[in-house]
Amino acid sequence: MTHFDVATAAVQAALDAGARYADARVMHRRYEAMSARNGDIEELTQSEDAGIGVRALVGSGWGFYAVPDLSDAAARAAGSRAAKTAAASARVPGPATDLVPAGAGAGSWASACAVDPLSVPLSDKGDLLVHVTKTMREHGADVAEGLYQIWDTEKWFVSSEGHRIDQHIRECGAGISSTAIGDGEVQRRSYPAYRGQYGTRGWDLVEELDLGAHAARTAEEARALLTAPVCPAGETTLILGSEQMALQIHESVGHAIELDRILGWEAAFAGTSWLDLDKLGTLHYGSELMNITIDPTIPGALGSFGFDDEGTPAARRDAVREGRWVGVLAGRDSAAVAGLDYAGSMRADGWSRLPMVRMTNVGLEPGPHTLEEMIAATDDGIYMETNRSWSIDDKRLNFQFGTEVAYEVKNGRQGRMLRNPTYTGIGPIFWRSMDMLSSESIAWGTPNCGKGQPGQIGHTGHPAAPARFQNVRVGVRG
Repeated sequence: MTHFDVATAAVQAALDAGARYADARVMHRRYEAMSARNGDIEELTQSEDAGIGVRALVGSGWGFYAVPDLSDAAARAAGSRAAKTAAASARVPGPATDLVPAGAGAGSWASACAVDPLSVPLSDKGDLLVHVTKTMREHGADVAEGLYQIWDTEKWFVSSEGHRIDQHIRECGAGISSTAIGDGEVQRRSYPAYRGQYGTRGWDLVEELDLGAHAARTAEEARALLTAPVCPAGETTLILGSEQMALQIHESVGHAIELDRILGWEAAFAGTSWLDLDKLGTLHYGSELMNITIDPTIPGALGSFGFDDEGTPAARRDAVREGRWVGVLAGRDSAAVAGLDYAGSMRADGWSRLPMVRMTNVGLEPGPHTLEEMIAATDDGIYMETNRSWSIDDKRLNFQFGTEVAYEVKNGRQGRMLRNPTYTGIGPIFWRSMDMLSSESIAWGTPNCGKGQPGQIGHTGHPAAPARFQNVRVGVRG
């Protein structure tokens, strides 16, 4: 039997057991990661698994069942169990759950991959990590760390509506960090971001990062931070680097526009949302420079795919246009409840997990300025870069973030380094204060987004560029 045959058998079994809709995902996953510390390989992880997950809809109730067995008998049993669970979950009496159309019924998609990351010899990967961590140690790091991660995922999706879709998604990335320890003080500098940079690309992404060229600098900056002045407290003009902007988008926009949170269906792990569907299309979310897109079609970005896990083809749409909230991340059932005509954002982190609304590539379109121009236009402010900590309330509204490093900006020039920088704000007030935005955009990848119960880890992308904000509280303590 082919993987499509297995999925088809599961869907038919669910229909035979009373489901009015069913879909099945067969997945084969491989994962590899290596980490090094202070010039030595610390850990190597390699894993592989395969299985099938089946969804069934009976009336208003969803059922899900998954097994690590791709035999015909196991697939049919999973389909039948999913349908029985759905029947037990349905509200009786009550209206049936509607689904918005999913689009194309058949298709095939694969992410671009110039160098298969799993084909690169382990010795070469290990030599890279050993070299960069040794270099960081030689330049003052007390703890020097490096890591890479690789995911290779194949999917076969079949639905009772005629979907027959296969996808091959290869993802990888890497990063380094230097930690310096002083008298009652610990500082860290990372490159290219906290825990690294990731994308739906091959090992060529890691090669382009050129970790070795940045190893000495990260160590020297971490040590310099030990004696740098503390970031002052007060309200000021704040300029954020693109990597920190990616985190800002992720936490205060991406999670807030997930439709299951807005509807109150999802509250585990990260809360609900402050947004009200009645204000979709009219809410003033940010300044006119704020244009947020949902775009899983960006080549090489970590949140890219050809079809989501409901079979909806990837498509670009607006979430915020010229500061106005106009779109959400949705699944077929939540979109129907909300009266929308689109979905496309349902994903699961494996064959044994139920798909849920997840961020794809949620990013900020570039602006008309440059970082250099923003600094030159700032008489008195602070520039912060590289995320260190994040905290936001369960409605994704009030936040406090910290970065690894900051620099004074005085009279249009970048000045001295500052340690322990933090800033705080309220989402829409903060975004409305954005008055300059750079054109220097990078599609940052976040491979560790948690959501749901049981928890799932999502891979998301966030195109972002440096931006300037007015009257922001910085230097918040405690």
